[in-house]
Amino acid sequence: MTGSDRGDDADPTPVFEATVRGEVCRLRRPGTRWVSTGHAGGECRCDAAFLLSVPERWGDVDIPAYVRERCDAAGFATGPSAPALLTGVSMRHARRARLGPVEAIATAGVSNPAALPVGGGADGDVPEGSGGGGSDTDRHHTGTVNVVVGTTRSLAPGALPNLVAVAAEAKAATLLARVGVPGTTSDAVAVGCDPEGETAAFSGSATPVGSAARVCVRDAVAAALDARYEDESPPTSVDAAEYGVVSDARARVERVGGRE
Repeated sequence: MTGSDRGDDADPTPVFEATVRGEVCRLRRPGTRWVSTGHAGGECRCDAAFLLSVPERWGDVDIPAYVRERCDAAGFATGPSAPALLTGVSMRHARRARLGPVEAIATAGVSNPAALPVGGGADGDVPEGSGGGGSDTDRHHTGTVNVVVGTTRSLAPGALPNLVAVAAEAKAATLLARVGVPGTTSDAVAVGCDPEGETAAFSGSATPVGSAARVCVRDAVAAALDARYEDESPPTSVDAAEYGVVSDARARVERVGGRE
């Protein structure tokens, strides 16, 4: 397997072989260990992950069959466990960023923002209602910020899923700075590592993998936003968007373990 592991390499070898056909992007690296929060989520070991652009107003379908048909039509072989992230954003707006042992690929649309107001209200105050609309069955996918992160390092069992948190944090920070919300109603993250690479026990923000991942996700998401909104301005609030939710309820907060 190939891939630079030098943090000072200005143009490292890509972690993934990326091919786009028929609005499907295949990110290939044989034998990759994956953790995904999208379709066919969880842990697996397979040769590729996929990003798919779905049509506008795409509704309820048999997702496994749909992904398989789209990949077959594009000439890509895929197994039932291959991670697949779906979006309404065209693959021509996908962007990739590389630094040291890490690469991130992102698509970014924010027509369905998910806002989370912070502050206000007293501890224990729990207004009725959950704020906003939407549900687990809402599959507009008109926006969606999808991120795939890969590293040439072999990550320890806890370090690979932790990279999901690192990528999501970097995605949220970038979106907050650029459009004022931490994400959309349908975001997903997939992370992969090379089991034959140099071992890394941790992937937190202070580690070579985690630090590079934060930079790559930030730069890939920012570039993907610029590409998607080259000819228009993205919505900067739920009110300005076609879809979206605001989680403005208040949870009950108590001391852990009760009173002393």
